[in-house]
Amino acid sequence: MIGSIIFIFQPSLSATTATTYHINSHVMPTMPRSFSISHREKTTFQRPPTAPIPFGITRRRVRTLVTGGAGFVGSHLVDALMARGDEVIVIDNFFTGRKDNVAHHLDNPRFELIRHDVVQPILLEHPQKESYWGNVNPIGVRSCYDEGKRTAETLTMDYSRNEGVEVRIARIFNTYGPRMCLDDGRVVSNFVSQALRKQPMTVYGDGKQTRSFQYVSDLVDGLMALMEGEHIGPFNLGNPGEFTMLELAQVVKETIDPNATIEFKKNTADDPQKRKPDISKAKELLNWEPKIQLRD
Repeated sequence: MIGSIIFIFQPSLSATTATTYHINSHVMPTMPRSFSISHREKTTFQRPPTAPIPFGITRRRVRTLVTGGAGFVGSHLVDALMARGDEVIVIDNFFTGRKDNVAHHLDNPRFELIRHDVVQPILLEHPQKESYWGNVNPIGVRSCYDEGKRTAETLTMDYSRNEGVEVRIARIFNTYGPRMCLDDGRVVSNFVSQALRKQPMTVYGDGKQTRSFQYVSDLVDGLMALMEGEHIGPFNLGNPGEFTMLELAQVVKETIDPNATIEFKKNTADDPQKRKPDISKAKELLNWEPKIQLRD
């Protein structure tokens, strides 16, 4: 799993108050974030209903807040929400996101872009199988990344139970596609950028470790299905097709430069040897599965 997205849903308090989704997207692998929303008019909270209420129970226009919405995945989600007719507010610090990714929405009155780092306070008002609990090395080089995701899910569920708001949780696996930053440090972008620059593609270890790769439009479809569904999650959103790093390098080589070479380096500590999502839960409850394969 390389990322997680958490939806926090607060129903309208009056006929004139817009519904709000809050999307929490972990962008920085070494700086996991957690976010919250508040409603100043609300002084008490109701406990969650005994039966889930789908986000899409009312198909009126909603106002959606997307943190990291100028980034790779976030900007594609913004496109889908805007196409659906929602009002969209994007908050991004532009550390990895780019204004160009959402520039085509800037003249739309339903769109607002705010440059802000969510680790700083800001007041906003608005009228594997998922049962796997993790195997985390608390002092490893990846520990802050792993613990950040685990803690975000815990805090989100506590917020739901204590404050009476609906939430949705997605566990996102390796994703690629348009607007992907070539210097984001992920393996697909690394291989692509190295091949384009006529540099050797760097493979760590023996290259037999496996990963699964999904196209960004498939991920957005999954997020929209989760948002509109009645199930909290967590849901694995990824493509179960499995490739070794050597196989991925070969795909990039065939696509970009047949003369590209491979350079082997010592593997990093705690690097998982296998990362493949079980998406049976998403297929059953969200009627979702990826359509695009890596070689398409």
